Amino acid sequence: MIELNEVYKIYQMGDSEVRAVDGINLSIDKGEFVAIVGQSGSGKTTCMNIIGCLDVPTEGHYLLNGADVGSLSDDRLAEIRNREIGFIFQQYNLIPKLTVLENVELPLLYSGMPSEERLKTAKAVLERVGLLDKIRHLPSQLSGGQQQRVSVARALAGSPSLILADEPTGALDSKTGRELLEFLKELNEDGNTIVLITHDNSIAEEAKRIVRIQDGKIVSDAASKSVKGAGA
Repeated sequence: MIELNEVYKIYQMGDSEVRAVDGINLSIDKGEFVAIVGQSGSGKTTCMNIIGCLDVPTEGHYLLNGADVGSLSDDRLAEIRNREIGFIFQQYNLIPKLTVLENVELPLLYSGMPSEERLKTAKAVLERVGLLDKIRHLPSQLSGGQQQRVSVARALAGSPSLILADEPTGALDSKTGRELLEFLKELNEDGNTIVLITHDNSIAEEAKRIVRIQDGKIVSDAASKSVKGAGA
């Protein structure tokens, strides 16, 4: 599903060359739950931006479902982001003036889905995250955990092939963060492919596979302790 082959992302900062991603090779199969872990400046965010089609490699090739992302037009990249990738961000990125229902419907509106189908789909995913009774609320009327669940519903609405979660528990208290991680596990058990970006090792251990990045390179790629323990 995801293939990064000798991928580099190189920036010029004055006279210096910054290799934010430095020759990464990475494969992620459909249905996997993978955590990409690294500290600030490690290159994990740049790697996430490439996987999410928010950026393209300077060198190398990124194949998403067989398509070479680096060769695609901006319009095609926007279409892939809308139809094939569901994003869950730390800061929720909900539109304050739109209701919960309208926030979830928005990507479906951009994709051209008819209004009746859009309404049915949005309500179905909101029911799935336990927020069907909040559809007329504004984001400001919800708790942090509820707002993050709205962002999860929005990510799921278009039935994406990939869910990309960037520090999704970062703005949540520990109990609510744990609930979100359990929900991501459920989504993975239902067959969703999930890539979780984090700096926190304890959160990374909730995934089935952990890829560690340092100085733009992959330094380890192995099953998490939970998987190793289950196989013991």
